[in-house]
Amino acid sequence: MEIHKERSETAAGLPGQEDLAAINRLAKTPLAAEQAYTFTLRLCDNEVDRDFERFSGDALERLGELFVGKSGIFDHQWSARGQTARIYRTEVVREPAAATAAGDEYRWLKGWAYLLRTEKNAELIAEIEGGIKKEVSVGCSVKHAVCSICGAEGGCQHVKGQTYGGKLCFTELREPTDAYEWSFVAVPAQRGAGVLKRFGQEDGQLALLRREAALGRKYLAELRREVVRLAMLADDHLDGGVFARAAERMEEPELLALRDACGAQAAKRFPAAPQLRPRPAEERNDAGAFQV
Repeated sequence: MEIHKERSETAAGLPGQEDLAAINRLAKTPLAAEQAYTFTLRLCDNEVDRDFERFSGDALERLGELFVGKSGIFDHQWSARGQTARIYRTEVVREPAAATAAGDEYRWLKGWAYLLRTEKNAELIAEIEGGIKKEVSVGCSVKHAVCSICGAEGGCQHVKGQTYGGKLCFTELREPTDAYEWSFVAVPAQRGAGVLKRFGQEDGQLALLRREAALGRKYLAELRREVVRLAMLADDHLDGGVFARAAERMEEPELLALRDACGAQAAKRFPAAPQLRPRPAEERNDAGAFQV
């Protein structure tokens, strides 16, 4: 059985010493760091994909072993002319805080790939860096394709994508026997396929983004508090706790509109007192008096 699962790419740059050593284990002639362009990619994961299939956690571990040394091509066209890059390292990444549609821990297979910095590859490198070449798909074979409902192989009465007793039906792919290649594709089957970005020289940019995100969260928190305050002024019978919880689910456009509405209502109930006391009648006719 041949299974094509889809995934994505990202930029990396010059390899470090350990990466270069791993690359040179695959190269016939040792390469210098400046001759190689490296990038990381998410090959596949254990989430149920658009075809209602998924790899088991153990399958990802085995695929990690099988994909080291495998070529990257285009659209699963098996041609030597289409060979572009090669995977030199893999790792299964575990995310205990995230759960799959099947209810277990989310895991994904990360790959490190390299290609040569040649004139021929310059355009491809630019497309990877620019986010044009992102998604990839893997070609492999597995020993078992099992129904998640009844555990049957080779077909049963259950329909993929349907729910039986509250349980989603999908096919779980187990015991990979071979990994053929990975390909750049246009549309990935796996929803989690996406670009993996590197940060080295970009650490400053990442820190800036984090600061801006923190300021954004602070702004929304203050805006929510202001909306709750104005709402309480506008309506004495309002349950502040309930309204505050409702405000937590609102985003900026809703909060701004509500702030203006509650502010206008509160202003009607509590009009601003004049800051200047009225002047005596005789002063009003004094041409030399200052008026504020």
